[in-house]
Amino acid sequence: MLPLSRTVIATALATACLAGAPLRAQAERVVLGASAASADAMVGCVYPMTGRAAIYGLDSVEGIRLALADLDQEAAVGLPVPRLGVLVDDALSKASYALRIAEGYINDDHVRFLCGEVSSGVASALSDLARRRQIIMVGTDHASSRMTIEGKHPYYFRVSNDSWISNAAGARYLRDIRAEQPWQKIAFLNPDYDYGHVSRDDFLAALDGLGESYEVVGEFWPKLYEPDYSAYIEALKEAKPDIVITALWGGDFIEFIKQARAANLFPHMRVANFDTGANYDVLVALGDTPPPGLILSARHHNTWPQSGYNRRFVERFHAQTGRYPTYAAEGAYSGIMAIARVLGKTGVKAPNEQVIAAFEQLQIALPEDPDGYTSHIDPDTHQMVQAQAIGTPVPNHDFPPAKVMLGNIRVYDAESLRPPRELIDRRRAAVRGSPTFNDYPTP
Repeated sequence: MLPLSRTVIATALATACLAGAPLRAQAERVVLGASAASADAMVGCVYPMTGRAAIYGLDSVEGIRLALADLDQEAAVGLPVPRLGVLVDDALSKASYALRIAEGYINDDHVRFLCGEVSSGVASALSDLARRRQIIMVGTDHASSRMTIEGKHPYYFRVSNDSWISNAAGARYLRDIRAEQPWQKIAFLNPDYDYGHVSRDDFLAALDGLGESYEVVGEFWPKLYEPDYSAYIEALKEAKPDIVITALWGGDFIEFIKQARAANLFPHMRVANFDTGANYDVLVALGDTPPPGLILSARHHNTWPQSGYNRRFVERFHAQTGRYPTYAAEGAYSGIMAIARVLGKTGVKAPNEQVIAAFEQLQIALPEDPDGYTSHIDPDTHQMVQAQAIGTPVPNHDFPPAKVMLGNIRVYDAESLRPPRELIDRRRAAVRGSPTFNDYPTP
């Protein structure tokens, strides 16, 4: 455990993040697990630990701590598990910082794995570095599907739902509600970097694949960490969609909801966020009277699935921190557990080729798995194949300070959410021969 003073500081920072308070100073490096001298493998993680996205980095640290505790318990009863040392540093949501940190991990700390990050732009830069330096990277939070479709390479794997999975589920949800809640016109409000653009493309491709008719009446692209959405809200009012599809996340989505509520947007259209909208920090910000018409999902939920594994994960996180987890915690937990399971299978001294092959065959039970299902890596995309739950906010006081949680849930099974083979081939062919598909925003 952290010393008490550090724990109190971390809890205070997390509370401030959930309350929307800005955090600016760069966080100190966090060192977890085995020492470099005793570890079988070192893992270097990069997350935002300060600023608007700080809660995701703080929750990721706590998820890693839970994973290491589980591995310690397994070792205590004689199971063969690797001793992992984990370093976590704050990249301030900037690709240049993240690359500097990761190079230090590789050159100075001799890490065997990289892990993280939250922003897809930063993660794309790290993935390219992993490919060049032949260091395996495990993505735990960011979601651009271009990293596993166009940008797939041997050294990158992702263990949380990506933008294709979330939007494929979202397209099915809108199809399923259409008879009772008719809609035709849609608009997009997405952050203006790779994740936002690929999220739009994924949603439209999924909707087209279902044969659904629609009309796009507007596309709007605020910058990441935009402070003022008033112009976009007025543009949405003029466009008059039935549903706004948004990939805003974290503090950006919270701020948009706050400003849209004040501008009386919600009586005129529904707002759907299929990838990050039901994250715990958003649910806290909704208070006890959410705006009408919200359709939400996220990569992990405190209330779904109602499995013993998920309940234990949420309860242990709360006991450890005094708060309930955002989805980032389960993603980071999954990343460390995945590394441990692979090294347990190959042996800690196995060369990268064997470790990569084991990752491609990985099957691993995770807190977000519904009963009867086990998450597994698709060897063609290196993306974890997982289910998705979509619903609406309903009153629930079991997870304070949130007063609503996700309810009226529809579940979309994992296998139905895989990207079609034709889509993968077409997207990869479109970039074949290009120097790079990445663009690395540095907010």
